[in-house]
Amino acid sequence: MIPQALEHLYVRAPNWVGDLVMATPVLRAAIADERFGRVTIGVRAHLASVLAGGALERCLVRLERGQDEADVLARLKPDAALLLSNSLGAAWRVFRARVPLRFGSALAGRRWLLTHALVPPTSEGRRVPIPTAHLLRDVAGLAGILVPDLHPRLDLPREVRETQAAQLSEMGITRGDGYVLCCPGAAFGAAKLWPPQHFARALDLLWEQRGWRGVVTGGPGEESLMDAVAKATRHGALSLSGRRRDLENLKALVADARLLLVGDSGPRWYAAAFDVPCVSVMGPNFPELTASSLELAEIVRLEGLECSPCLERVCPLAHHRCMRELEPARVVGAAERVLARKQKGES
Repeated sequence: MIPQALEHLYVRAPNWVGDLVMATPVLRAAIADERFGRVTIGVRAHLASVLAGGALERCLVRLERGQDEADVLARLKPDAALLLSNSLGAAWRVFRARVPLRFGSALAGRRWLLTHALVPPTSEGRRVPIPTAHLLRDVAGLAGILVPDLHPRLDLPREVRETQAAQLSEMGITRGDGYVLCCPGAAFGAAKLWPPQHFARALDLLWEQRGWRGVVTGGPGEESLMDAVAKATRHGALSLSGRRRDLENLKALVADARLLLVGDSGPRWYAAAFDVPCVSVMGPNFPELTASSLELAEIVRLEGLECSPCLERVCPLAHHRCMRELEPARVVGAAERVLARKQKGES
């Protein structure tokens, strides 16, 4: 049984950028739930800036690299833990810290570590792919948390937006100029990467049709990929490889873009949070896992391949057809459709 009230709920946030953004409706519902005297959100320190700038930031407990989360839990002494991370380690640590109530999904063989577990649907012994946002909502339901809306929202401090606008202005893009933000990287692995020349061709086509310059950004270690995309464009897209790039200023970059062109990665959910039109190219993943917040987004993938989705980090067949054969013209066509939906919604 779940008590009518709990003094302290600990929410373990997801470990991936996209999943963390998708979890924001659950996090907001948790801190607004009057049944909890206190809510703390455990998040990996390098992801904390994703939730900066609003009410969620005040609830954060930053988990530093190398820090034992069980020690943090022993200090916090929560009455219950809501696990929005599906890892075995997250469940083991709340179990080891003797948190009385432990809510989470029964994935990764961790059912025995939880007091309340959600068992995702299966078919013929395999998990049925369902949208991650739906899974997070249903896990929250174990703790009696009602999530009225699955649309993600992020807070963006004005000073962050102004700093980023000044950086673009130095590079020749003023606040009134339209630009297409391109995020070609993927922390998951090479299997999710669309070829740089394909990104470049899509950016050139959008420049020809809309007059919006391409701006290419990415995470640490993706500088060569960013430069490769920018150098392959005919219109001269800008690479931010030598500029400030972090998860906080990415919010401003996405929020002020006319369109986001991205792989199957976290920035796609930034676009959803700021209602920015987005096209995401997908290869090895199940499209069902990201089938939410699609009002201004389209997922473009190559259908009919027997090997897809493989869910592998690197193409196991070494041909990478799911991404290599995905034509830029299809992506630009999807961009025009989401831009038309945006315009219709504003009229």
